Amino acid sequence: MEKELWRQIQEGQNIRQNLSKLRQLLKENGNGETFGVWLEQEEGPVSGAWAECPGDQGTDCAAMYLAGLLDAEDAKTRKNAALLMGECKNPAFGPLLFEAYEKESQRFVKSAYLQALLRFDCREYTETFRQKYRQLSQMDCAPEEKKHRDEELRALSDLLMEQENVQKHVFRGFQEPQSIVLMTDPCCAEETARQVEALDPEAKTKLFPGGVLVHSGQIHWRGQVRTWREMLFRIPGMESCPADPGEAAEKTAASGLLHFLETSHRGKAPFRFRIELRSRMDEEKKTAFVRKMAVETERLTERKLMNSVSDYELAIRLAESKKGGFLMFVKLFTVPDGRFPYRKEHTAESIKPVHAAAAAALAKEYLKEDASVLDPFCGVGTMLIERHKAVRANTSYGIDYKEEAIEKAKENTRAAGQIIHYIQKDFFHFSHEYLFDEIFTDMPFALGRKTEDEIRGIYRRFFPEAFRVLKRDGTVIAYTRNRNFVKQYAPASGFSIVKETEFAGKDGAWLMILKKRSGLT
Repeated sequence: MEKELWRQIQEGQNIRQNLSKLRQLLKENGNGETFGVWLEQEEGPVSGAWAECPGDQGTDCAAMYLAGLLDAEDAKTRKNAALLMGECKNPAFGPLLFEAYEKESQRFVKSAYLQALLRFDCREYTETFRQKYRQLSQMDCAPEEKKHRDEELRALSDLLMEQENVQKHVFRGFQEPQSIVLMTDPCCAEETARQVEALDPEAKTKLFPGGVLVHSGQIHWRGQVRTWREMLFRIPGMESCPADPGEAAEKTAASGLLHFLETSHRGKAPFRFRIELRSRMDEEKKTAFVRKMAVETERLTERKLMNSVSDYELAIRLAESKKGGFLMFVKLFTVPDGRFPYRKEHTAESIKPVHAAAAAALAKEYLKEDASVLDPFCGVGTMLIERHKAVRANTSYGIDYKEEAIEKAKENTRAAGQIIHYIQKDFFHFSHEYLFDEIFTDMPFALGRKTEDEIRGIYRRFFPEAFRVLKRDGTVIAYTRNRNFVKQYAPASGFSIVKETEFAGKDGAWLMILKKRSGLT
């Protein structure tokens, strides 16, 4: 297919469109370099039907014919030829693309040359690219040209980032107190605040939409508080912004962000960032907003903040406000979250470690020290591991009918430095020589092949079996997405529901704590 498209290009058939199709095909198949080698070995057009083509006539190889299309009269043909040359990665194309970029008169084509040059060693042009970036950043242009100027700025920035070998920064701590938002499930906000205050008596906390706002000069406690999902920072001067990408960039550039970054990290600017937009806008508008804000942020900070699609060190997050505009936060990827290093393995059904930790924290008053604990649907072991971290257990057993889950649970438990006994078995055929103090589990839910009726059947059978394996004063602590099934089947099997806590989220999860009713055996 590639060679047929190339034949049509050389014969002058729909050159612009076929260049684009050929590039897309090579990109999808990942064989651009192979095609580039073939072009070098293929003879170029010299006469006949090809003589009218706008490429470099009389060339001795097809690769140079392609390069000759950079002189085509049609601007879009030049653009598509440049992008195709980038896909082919022929080293001879680099100087030709740079020369074409320098003399190109149509601004909307210039970014294509730069995108193609990303595939080549361009170190010798670095200073030229720097000067171009500075000139474009300071250039006033008509509204209809601004989009193309921004595209060129973005491409220049990508090239400079490739050539400049920008250093990675290491977080070293704060020199002054910061406003930190710990994002949590709503049910965990108060518990999270309590834990922070216990570990850092000088910290000031208050509830905040989506979590807890902490004012503190240190974050040494972050690894000991297991109930937060995300740590975000509120930077003076960029607490909020209008729903306009240019104004959002201006807010960012004029704020204390660079001071915050430079005083909390080893090394100076530039810092690599991405933008996260949490909004009800459609995807096309969101993409346009993010691109424009990124370019303007780079320009206004003179590239002390550099947009990067990978290997970024921070995210600038914009969250749509009910009052209009956006709330602004910063997330640092230079601050590692080392709370769950044991989680080496997981499956599609696995509970997130932070939710298991939250379940243990919220149920703590019902967890007995040195208890014998059973998880009848243990998966990869997360619930039992987090239960032991909250309150030390004695003997713990995990049961799952899937061999894959049991093997992964053993790996995670070794990484956690704990001892848990795992058995590959169906809980409904499980028996043990002694009874358990607790069942601590993430209940099965409808996913994949499991239907809602099958889940109902599991709940109907579960509670009589749970009653059978628990001691007289036994407790069930269940993270469930089917609260109605618990309320329907647990009381009939001899359990009283003593606590219910809702986890807000798309899966509609609840933490439910049940006790065996006294007098029943």
